[in-house]
Amino acid sequence: MTTPVWLASYPKPGNTWLRVLLANLMQAGPIDLNTLQTADWTAGGRAPFDDLLLIASTLLTPDEADALRPSVYAALAESAGAGPTTAFVKVHDAYLPTPMGEAMLARGARAAILIVRDPRDVTASMAHHSRVTLDQAIAILNDPAGGICLDDNGVSLQFRQRLLDWSGHAASWLNQRDLPVHLVRYEDLLADTVAVFTEALAFVGETVDRARVEQAVERSSFAALQARERAAGFRERAWPGDPSAAPFFRKGLAGEWRTTLTRDQLLCIERAHGPMMRRLGYVLAHADSVA
Repeated sequence: MTTPVWLASYPKPGNTWLRVLLANLMQAGPIDLNTLQTADWTAGGRAPFDDLLLIASTLLTPDEADALRPSVYAALAESAGAGPTTAFVKVHDAYLPTPMGEAMLARGARAAILIVRDPRDVTASMAHHSRVTLDQAIAILNDPAGGICLDDNGVSLQFRQRLLDWSGHAASWLNQRDLPVHLVRYEDLLADTVAVFTEALAFVGETVDRARVEQAVERSSFAALQARERAAGFRERAWPGDPSAAPFFRKGLAGEWRTTLTRDQLLCIERAHGPMMRRLGYVLAHADSVA
């Protein structure tokens, strides 16, 4: 049986880059960004759900679909059969119960890798990706009822994904006791990619030759990814058909917030998320204003 390891994250923390690293590790040659996959399914995708249950999930309410998702994830793990023992599966949902009270993401999974990023940098990345202002991105980040596809009436290719706010999302994964969780900070992955990537692999029982890891890291450099996106596009970019849209692999930097956010914007983020930022090792710019 292939057991899922969740690649869990709030949006825009580097989840895609980690999946690129894994795909470049798993494949013999450089990957095609537009066929990027580390598993045959993602937690938010409707297609595997529909194929397995032989029903159209768009006919279900979000609550009805959520109640069935744990069974589907367990069945997907069972049906994978022979092959790699680990499937790295992308998930943006916060770790929450279904309407029936069952943990939606526990059944069939082995562990989770939680990728986090300084919320001040998430703000800038989200604003560029979603074509919203920085203040609008901050409002999204601070919304305890935040989510993806919350009001699409079943027309999206993805399920409703409840995110909570940035702090609530991180806390939901870190505080649960159903699955072991390995924390990866984007900033640490950026600073020492080989070491942090190797540590995450070891956590889920994957021992890999250092030379293979180094090769995967080289193939996953932001310069290489930007070149491939310029040449062939990237389907995960927002508005992929619009040539004026910002590229997905934009900068890949840490600390951009220092030159993009105003003092009031920083205060808005840090007052909302100061405790979790401290817990995750992020230094506040205005610590005296945060209880």
